[in-house]
Amino acid sequence: MRIALGSDHGGYELKEAIKKHLSLKGFEVVDFGTNSTDSCDYPQFAMAVGEAVASEAYDKGILVCGTGVGVSIAANKIPGIRCALVGDCFTAKATREHNNSNVLALGGRVVGAGLALEIVDIWLGTDFQGGRHQNRVDLITEIEKRYSR
Repeated sequence: MRIALGSDHGGYELKEAIKKHLSLKGFEVVDFGTNSTDSCDYPQFAMAVGEAVASEAYDKGILVCGTGVGVSIAANKIPGIRCALVGDCFTAKATREHNNSNVLALGGRVVGAGLALEIVDIWLGTDFQGGRHQNRVDLITEIEKRYSR
């Protein structure tokens, strides 16, 4: 599985922990930046990761900023992206099973590294259930198409 990873300065340290964790588990991880805790603008990293996933060059994406809110808002502007801001294990599982999320957003100043790595593992290890949930994802796609003109 190829994973696109990105963060701003507020999520840099957690992004680095996630990168190490996933690399040790054998995932192919490509870091789209940032590369330090120097102040930077999160939308550019959300766009890079989102475009990488939307193009299907990467299977999934993970974004981290201070709260996770900014990167999730920015990533969700990209057609085909279903980015979920997650801060607990139940939501990590549910957003994959029910929403077929393809990008995970985390808050580097909100979620500790231990919980974040558990969320990442659950999110990556959970499959989309399809069935009745597929209709809902299709409806989201229809909304996206209507407003992407």
